[in-house]
Amino acid sequence: MENKDRKVLIRVQNLKQYFPIKKGMMQKEKLFVRANDDITVDIYEGETLGLVGESGCGKSTLGRTLLQLYNQTDGRTMYYGRDVDEIAPQYVLDILKSLVDRKKEYFVLNEKAATVKKQYDALPDGDAKYAMRTQLLEAEKNARDSFLDIVQLVGGFFVADDMAPISEVLVREYKAGVEYRKLNEKLNDTRIAYEGLRSTLKEKGKTQEQIAAGTENVLLQIKKQEEIIKIKERELEEIRNEIYKLMKKYESNPDFAKYEVYRDKGINLARLSEEESRKLRKDLQLIFQDPYSSLNPRMTVGQIISEGLLAHKYFDRNDEKLQNYVMEVMEKCGLAPYFIHRYPHQFSGGQRQRIGIARSLALKPKFVVCDEAVSALDVSIQSQIINLLLDLKEQENLTYLFISHDLSVIKYISDRVGVMYLGNIVELASTEELFAHPTHPYTEALLSAIPTTDVDNKKEAIILEGDIPSPIKPPTGCKFHTRCRYATDICKKVVPDFEEVRPGHFVACHHKIVNS
Repeated sequence: MENKDRKVLIRVQNLKQYFPIKKGMMQKEKLFVRANDDITVDIYEGETLGLVGESGCGKSTLGRTLLQLYNQTDGRTMYYGRDVDEIAPQYVLDILKSLVDRKKEYFVLNEKAATVKKQYDALPDGDAKYAMRTQLLEAEKNARDSFLDIVQLVGGFFVADDMAPISEVLVREYKAGVEYRKLNEKLNDTRIAYEGLRSTLKEKGKTQEQIAAGTENVLLQIKKQEEIIKIKERELEEIRNEIYKLMKKYESNPDFAKYEVYRDKGINLARLSEEESRKLRKDLQLIFQDPYSSLNPRMTVGQIISEGLLAHKYFDRNDEKLQNYVMEVMEKCGLAPYFIHRYPHQFSGGQRQRIGIARSLALKPKFVVCDEAVSALDVSIQSQIINLLLDLKEQENLTYLFISHDLSVIKYISDRVGVMYLGNIVELASTEELFAHPTHPYTEALLSAIPTTDVDNKKEAIILEGDIPSPIKPPTGCKFHTRCRYATDICKKVVPDFEEVRPGHFVACHHKIVNS
């Protein structure tokens, strides 16, 4: 399937993750570890994107930043697994309230970017032009971010000369949506409480009549809440009809359709508060590298798996369905039901990793970061865990970001592969394409280092000389130029563009390798 036909689950644009370094007494400059620097990539629903590179290149940091376990330094991380209406984040309200000022700000930024572009184009090729390129990219990024912030929420309404009435009606829709969502959450809590109470009464040996009498008040609450929700639903529908009529007014504008295509319901994970991020934790899960230290030794397997289910209010603690669900998940992950009351120290490494997988998948996530999920295991166990991940992906339509430095594992499990060097993705392609036609010199060197048992394989192993440069003060231009055998002067001065050289095959290099 072509990438353009697939649904994007996560869209990363110009992501940066910098960690500040404590400033010394004599130090004038504020320094940062540039773990991820200007990363742009789409992750499609149902795919496994492999991420490979040397230790310390920023693979794990990228995975954890996507999950917002670190506060993203810069860039957009759009998540399309849920609608923005479901979470109703504060940043959306802020943008909707200030649409008039935001649009003015965009035109200022756009004009500034156009001015810098003219100055850049007027310069002759040389050091001055190379130095100005960073300024140009920054100005263009600021204008693009400002534009996307607006059009992703208002779409074709961007053509309106006066954004005030648009702002007013969209803010009303937002507030009605928040109220509707809160009522639904309250209803869900009451239903869970009902199930818990019902199970408790049943466990105490009450008859059907006694259970019905004991839960009567809760059922009445549920009924009242459902009625209120229906009223709010109608109010929300009326506001949406109003928006639809307003939209008809602008549809005749020739630019309306051009801006309408930008409208989407994606959630910018980088702009969420801690509380708002918590609501999405069940969708975005992590499988840790170390199966020994990632499990709480004081909790049983059942408690470890059910912890997230209780925190995200899937079940009441007393609900009899909870244990059945936990055992069902354990069975899917290859764990016997009688393990449920055992502790982590009673298991082998492979079994512990299965517990970690069960803990993540119990919440029915949509996106899972597998951070070196098999590297701490024996080779025979690795294959079991990889096959388990593949089976679960097929059954649950999961999307993985699979991080590893083992190219054989990456080749086996991934649909596409990204190659990372010193905080940047330097090459991205489908697995078959990347292994058949490596186009970046770094990828070429990595692939040449794969051991083979083929005696007829006379391929030369490319040795990368020199140490990996410091991520605190990385080399100028292409970061790989200090170790690249094809490097020339331009590589030392100009950051290469991340270009599409073949359909779906992106490379950032001034001297791309031509494969037959």
